[in-house]
Amino acid sequence: MALNFTVNHLSPLLSLIFGILILINPKLLSVLIGIYLIIVGLIGLGILHF
Repeated sequence: MALNFTVNHLSPLLSLIFGILILINPKLLSVLIGIYLIIVGLIGLGILHF
């Protein structure tokens, strides 16, 4: 069974990872949200491809 990673998997995966990191260190909240929004925006504009 091969694991196919697509852009559709990126948002839930990032949300899960960032959620765990925020639970561990709440001070990272604004940084992680900023990174997430930049990544999603670049993918939405077609600049970043997976």
